[in-house]
Amino acid sequence: MDGRKRSNIKSGLRVNIVLKEDQRTGDLTEGYVQDILTNSPNHPHGIKVRLETGEVGRVKEILPEL
Repeated sequence: MDGRKRSNIKSGLRVNIVLKEDQRTGDLTEGYVQDILTNSPNHPHGIKVRLETGEVGRVKEILPEL
């Protein structure tokens, strides 16, 4: 699924995000969505979310549930 469409993102979803400080390296952080922070329906760099750990970044991949 596409991490650039807000309609694809739900609370509790397992995702890979890129943190602000990792944008240059592209390092991904895995976690579960707590809050969706982007209000617009689409964003070219990915929807901004807060993970359950408190980390904030843009969704790069939506992962299958374990």
